[in-house]
Amino acid sequence: MAAAPKILKPVNPDEDWTLVLPRRGKQRRSNLPKIKTLEQQQQQLSQPQPWTPMDLETDPKRESKLMQKIHMCMENLKKTEFYRTFLDQIQAPQIIGHFSRVLGCETKLQMVIYGIGSIESYDPPRLQLSLAILIKRKFDWIGDIEIFDPVISTTEARVLEALGCHVLSVNEQGRRQALKPTIFFMPHCEAILYDNLLQANWKAGFLTKMVVFGNSFERYEQHVLDFKHSVVGDSVKHVLDSRRFINEVKIETFSDDFFRAFHDSSWHFFYIDQKMELQTIQL
Repeated sequence: MAAAPKILKPVNPDEDWTLVLPRRGKQRRSNLPKIKTLEQQQQQLSQPQPWTPMDLETDPKRESKLMQKIHMCMENLKKTEFYRTFLDQIQAPQIIGHFSRVLGCETKLQMVIYGIGSIESYDPPRLQLSLAILIKRKFDWIGDIEIFDPVISTTEARVLEALGCHVLSVNEQGRRQALKPTIFFMPHCEAILYDNLLQANWKAGFLTKMVVFGNSFERYEQHVLDFKHSVVGDSVKHVLDSRRFINEVKIETFSDDFFRAFHDSSWHFFYIDQKMELQTIQL
């Protein structure tokens, strides 16, 4: 049995959390919620803005090389115990039942991916993207994929479009309203993005149409309890309050190969009782 992970605490409570990645075969350290400074949070709370990649040049050779990397990543991921167990978890009666309730009378759950990072530069974003595309191909009830990260390059955008994803031309700051059943695929985004998403959907009619895949909300709650700091609490107030009516299902990590891409991830299903459906949920 692996040793329990150690929690790394910031020396100064005003500082951000830092992830220290383990070497293979060494004891892994827990990834802790990343909280930005108040100034950074205020900048991120701005209204959605039009967006285009900073680099406007296309490079067919880079595109071809990146496409090969992603296809190879998907093929390798499909062969792993991690992926097989992941599919088993999704297809378990309890989890399928949750997805069915979110779908309601609709036939498709659209997928919105935020904060994927650079799929050209790093392995974890490629693994995360590969998992999203593979589960879309596996389950006919998952619909179109929309994706955004401000670091996406023109080369990456063209490859993503070729893979069937639609790259958004607006930075929504995570504030997409769930007007129809939606999976928000957000592994390891900043805490403020989860909070922005919940704030934009803080009505039962929207929350009942949402599933979130990302960091553990329970971990954020524990972080705030352990470190009494007003900036932290303010930045995740919707995340903390959502704990009253969500069910969190942990996704297991089976090896160091996938620790950086999928550590501490979970599905969040939002339960709203009949009384709450008639009113805006109040903080």
